[in-house]
Amino acid sequence: MVTTPQPTQVIYPDCDGNPMSDNTRQFRWIVVIKENLEILFDEDPNVFVAGDLLWYPIEGNNKLRQAPDVMVAIGRPKGDRGSYKQWEEGNIPPQVVFEILSPGNRLKEMAKKQEFYDHYGVEEYYVFDPDRLDFNGWLRNQAGSLQVIDQPENWTSPRLGIRFELQDEQFTIYRPDGERFLTSTELAKQAEQQRQEAQQQRQRAESAEARLRELEARLRELEGDFHPEG
Repeated sequence: MVTTPQPTQVIYPDCDGNPMSDNTRQFRWIVVIKENLEILFDEDPNVFVAGDLLWYPIEGNNKLRQAPDVMVAIGRPKGDRGSYKQWEEGNIPPQVVFEILSPGNRLKEMAKKQEFYDHYGVEEYYVFDPDRLDFNGWLRNQAGSLQVIDQPENWTSPRLGIRFELQDEQFTIYRPDGERFLTSTELAKQAEQQRQEAQQQRQRAESAEARLRELEARLRELEGDFHPEG
């Protein structure tokens, strides 16, 4: 009896064994970009933001993959994923990818990443080296390939609307409303300040309401004491 061999199920690992970052500065920038983008698109259910998530572009090939430091997939729902399997995501590749360099990154490695992102449909590719304060970007041109952005030091992302600024030895990212991207500590302080301001506003409103009740009570007393002459 001849049996037909069953196709081997392809396993797509959720981890490639590589560390997310090599140092605190690199990790801090990864977190800043990822968290601020999540905040920026919090109310849009169809923008998926992830950090250090494996992206598999081709079904059946678990060797072909990359794990961008930060990636944004517009048109894909929010939610937890073990990896980004493109064929399960409407065949939509991440449109925007960020890489934050560390001293451990090698030129050959970065060239392979750029080739991967170019080939599999990334529209905007940004690379920041926090040690050298060097920022570069690539944008997909009409010919369908990633082309270097000539002046990335003052550039606005067409897809995300965020602006990058590199000047006076400082790299800053701005939201579309002009507010800059904040660190986790700054976000926590901002949230606490907003909480305190809201509490103060409630206290002022409660105080004003109590004063109004006092005035109304006093007015009723005065009206009760007033007896017009007949």
